[in-house]
Amino acid sequence: MRQEQGLDKLVQQSKGILSVKVLARLLLDDLANCRCIIYGKTVDEQAVLLAELRLIKESLTYEMFDQRIDFVVSGDILNDQYFPLTYQVKGDLYGFYGRCSTIPKVCGVDLYLSKTYTEVAGDKVRQHFSIQVKKIFKNLS
Repeated sequence: MRQEQGLDKLVQQSKGILSVKVLARLLLDDLANCRCIIYGKTVDEQAVLLAELRLIKESLTYEMFDQRIDFVVSGDILNDQYFPLTYQVKGDLYGFYGRCSTIPKVCGVDLYLSKTYTEVAGDKVRQHFSIQVKKIFKNLS
């Protein structure tokens, strides 16, 4: 299940009363240089970097009606010797992580990598993410 981190530090940057709109602005600023790291594991459970994806700047948007932030990251597959198992999205303070897979309907996975993740070193990957700002705000209250 997707786990979030760094919200407390991010919210501390707010001056005044925290609202969904203020939280969205804080998240947008924090994610302006975010990256997504995809890991596999060796037989002895050592994490192995498979891909490091960077934000496509113009993709970072806030949908005010749905109170949702969307963005796309892109980069190259660096290692094709292991299956993707976990991912981590990192902003300056805020981030989230969880389990991932390229195989649909795997139990316990919260991110199915897009079909651009070919598991072939050198291929370019694009991955879309959404953050439900209203849900995060409710969890903070």
